[in-house]
Amino acid sequence: MRAIDTHMTRDITVQLENGTYQLDRPLRLDPQDSGTGGHDVVWTAAPGANPVISGGVSVGGWKLFDRTMNIWSASVPTSLHSRQVYVNGMRASMAAGPLPVKLKPTAGGYRASSPLMASWANQKQIEFVYTGGGHIWNAPVDGLGRWTEPICPVASIRGDVIRMAQPCWDNSTERITVPGDVDRSADLVGPARLTNGEQPAYVENAFPLLQHPGQFYLDSSAHVLYYIPRVGQNMSTAHVVAARLQTLISGQGTPGRPIHNIVFSHLQFSYATWLQPGSRQGFSEIQANYTLTGKRAYATEGLGPFAPHGTYPYGAWTKEPGNLQFRYDRNLAFIDDRFVHLGAAGLNLDNGSQKGSVVGCVFTDISGNGIEVGNVNEPEAAGASQTSRITIADNHLYALPVEYHGGVAIDAGYVSNSSFIHNQIDHVPYTAISIGWGGWPDKIGQPPVANFSRNNLIADNLIFDSMQVLTDGGGIYTQGLTGTSMGTGERVVGNVIHDQLDWGHALYSDNGSTFITYLRNVAYDDFDDWGIAHTDYVTNDGADDPLRLLHNYWQQGDPDSSLLAVVKSGNMVISGPREVPRGIIANAGLQPAFRRILRWRPRGRAVPNPPERVAAYSGNGVAYVTWAPSYAFGNAQVTSYTIRTSSGQTATIPAAAFERRGYDIMPGLAEGQSYTFSVTAESRDGDSTPSIPSLPVKIQRRPPELPARPRSISVHPGNHDATVEWHAPHPTAGVPVTGYRIACSSGTSYVVRGLSQLLVSNVGAGVFHVFGDLKPGKTYRFSVAAMSPDGAGRSITSPQVVPKP
Repeated sequence: MRAIDTHMTRDITVQLENGTYQLDRPLRLDPQDSGTGGHDVVWTAAPGANPVISGGVSVGGWKLFDRTMNIWSASVPTSLHSRQVYVNGMRASMAAGPLPVKLKPTAGGYRASSPLMASWANQKQIEFVYTGGGHIWNAPVDGLGRWTEPICPVASIRGDVIRMAQPCWDNSTERITVPGDVDRSADLVGPARLTNGEQPAYVENAFPLLQHPGQFYLDSSAHVLYYIPRVGQNMSTAHVVAARLQTLISGQGTPGRPIHNIVFSHLQFSYATWLQPGSRQGFSEIQANYTLTGKRAYATEGLGPFAPHGTYPYGAWTKEPGNLQFRYDRNLAFIDDRFVHLGAAGLNLDNGSQKGSVVGCVFTDISGNGIEVGNVNEPEAAGASQTSRITIADNHLYALPVEYHGGVAIDAGYVSNSSFIHNQIDHVPYTAISIGWGGWPDKIGQPPVANFSRNNLIADNLIFDSMQVLTDGGGIYTQGLTGTSMGTGERVVGNVIHDQLDWGHALYSDNGSTFITYLRNVAYDDFDDWGIAHTDYVTNDGADDPLRLLHNYWQQGDPDSSLLAVVKSGNMVISGPREVPRGIIANAGLQPAFRRILRWRPRGRAVPNPPERVAAYSGNGVAYVTWAPSYAFGNAQVTSYTIRTSSGQTATIPAAAFERRGYDIMPGLAEGQSYTFSVTAESRDGDSTPSIPSLPVKIQRRPPELPARPRSISVHPGNHDATVEWHAPHPTAGVPVTGYRIACSSGTSYVVRGLSQLLVSNVGAGVFHVFGDLKPGKTYRFSVAAMSPDGAGRSITSPQVVPKP
């Protein structure tokens, strides 16, 4: 190739025939592999072909290892280290389960309640996972912030002493604090300690945890892979692939000599892994799958002026790599490609990426971030070192991240003059689009990091079912300076965002977000539509960071105002999408020429992921059980859920009924007995592996308990609608709020319930609901009462309001 592309007179096309191209090492491109004379080198599929670029290795020779448990085994190459295994195209789950012992934190790890785990083999493979985001009943609440899911491996277990791997453990438990603040780490992002006595949410990657169909365990010391087949899987004929390479394709130029004019078209990239989370570095997460790595990183890495030996620039933490990654490149294009079955981020366009495009691609079944644009380690880069003029358009990103749930579908750091337009993003555990960085100094009254970001456009994206597992994120999440004025700042235009589940905002202007214009966006059925204004610590004149919210269609109902540099004007209260101009709804998401990619499915069956964050509450002879919903990478619809108690009882609820109510009832439980509850999701393609069980719940007989009255109520009238807003009762340990009864003086009433109400209400947060079909000029009052499983409590009533004419 290099011999013929130095004097190109037309494009060079490399056609790949149908089949799997199994790489034994990454394809590494440099400037010599570039197109010349304004022409491109095009790597593409032959007509009618579906080539797969694979970093995996096939595993055969399966033998029945344990007939009772139906565990099968196969030898693997001695060089194989992997965190992802696929059987007939279906992702297997790493063996995981609840901790079999109670743990008490010590300086270097834990002391266990018994020496049981000391008998487990390959102790350095064992990993503790800390799930953030639990808000309801007795769900675990751990992590380094509710937007994270840290993972730290074990170093050794001797008797009842568990020593954790370094530097992961210190980087997760010894983060230094801001002077005078014992709770906030010097990174200013989250708490300073991984654990203050809480247990890990679960443990994974140990052979004794291999118990359920669809789970695997790779014994790296004996070079044996173990697996329990799902129903219908025949290990004599099954096609098993273990992801082996960490990089499929990389491209590395320099500021003065970038790689350029390369196109990847109609290709599938699959079966790559990422080994850092299982190494001594672990996965000490900060945010968006950025982590701390290296000895004493907790005291230095990216801390800048906030630590005695802080490294610069502030916020330059370790970025999750891409299984395809490029740096210092020009005119790269990814067109109609498929990024699926990957173990890190899918695609990373890093520092110095310019004039690139990702168009018409599908990203799904990826362990971490989907697309990464730019980095956070060169905030004031100039010229060829900037990331700029990138177009991310008409892509479908869904059902990701699969493993590292704090990741996002599209993650952009410092980037300029770039467009993120007409994408569809759905069924994601955390944020859909995250852009910007370095705003956290805002938390202690200091300006955000100066950076080159400017003139970025986020427009006409369709985002739904975000924030399904973790909290404190958004549909479109921004932080830090986005330009130098309202004219050069970020523009967020014409996006439609709905059915966000957990705590966050559809449009989230977080720490230091400055010079953003939100125009003609649509938000409904979300936790919250927009938030929030922050003091401007750049000017430090008492004003807020300049923001404009103009002509948006939303449900939170903020009235027009112009206060402290935040302008809200012409925003319309809606009760649902039918009240939005058709053109905005029709224009959001993929443009017509690209909508065919919504029908694309990976080969093989697609079972749902296990439900997350299972929690339960005791009733009289029953338990009320809830969980975060499931989805499948192939978009196979979840049809039902089945709850199983620790003593074997089961109950099944249709998925639609769970969505309406937010919980299910497990009857027939014995008074005084404790139970745990696990949940399985079912689809037409099969069942998920069971969830991690809930914490134990003791069934106790008690008198009926009604929740307290909501704490406040206000009404924001629109033309024919009114937003009724209230604050949930103060959270109590004994009485969960399962919904609200809202009544209007006109005689109309609603009962609002569902998982979103459980999440919002049981942290005492603000709640709102839109009443539609009101008559302008007429006077109305509204009342709201909280509901528990036993009934409704006392109501609170609003003052009189009159809808606008």
